[in-house]
Amino acid sequence: MGRRLAIIPARGGSKRIINKNIRDFCGKPMISHILESAIASKLFDCIHVSTESSDICKVVESMGLTVHFPRPVELADDRTPLMPVLKFVTDKFAAQGELFDQVWLLMACAPLIDANDFKGAADLFDSRGGAEPLLAIGEYPVPIEWAFSRLENGRIIPVMPGKFAIPSQDLGKKFFDTGSFAIYPSKFVRSSKGAGSDLGYIGYILPKYKAIDIDDEEDWKVAEALYRYLSSICL
Repeated sequence: MGRRLAIIPARGGSKRIINKNIRDFCGKPMISHILESAIASKLFDCIHVSTESSDICKVVESMGLTVHFPRPVELADDRTPLMPVLKFVTDKFAAQGELFDQVWLLMACAPLIDANDFKGAADLFDSRGGAEPLLAIGEYPVPIEWAFSRLENGRIIPVMPGKFAIPSQDLGKKFFDTGSFAIYPSKFVRSSKGAGSDLGYIGYILPKYKAIDIDDEEDWKVAEALYRYLSSICL
């Protein structure tokens, strides 16, 4: 099992949804949901929010957590990959004598993820020896072979022409990165270069109702509706 470090990247300069990491989501700042789930799981030896924003720091500290050090401005651009952020944080802790065996990437805008999801993923990761990175994934609702691209004039073009005629059961299931969390062996992160790699992962399948990547206002509304419904049936 070893020591676990949870890193929550949370830039202050989101553009598609302004201040989305601390915007109110069903009565709480968005980031507080993932932090509460991380705390409730009791899995982590350290929880670190990587941010350059003083406003986000205030929200994190109001929950009794510590922002151990700020994220460098050069790693807070909207095109900065996440792996260099994980590497910076892991190396920074190592320089302070804090070493971890697992580095968990928890996304700030994943309010439907709960402690049990983390526990299930931890069990899968550990059962494989802790040597392979793990990604939380969701199943595409329809075969990706049926996908279309859409031109500005409204015309749609099949990405894989002719595949529409193949029954879905013959095409097999396909999965996507839910944008909620991932687990890495520490040495994987510390030896990474650039944006990292998408090869060699094992997949932890989330239920479809939790596999929502909140990128725009429509995603936000869907996630809010699901959260309220799930909260009502769990009372």
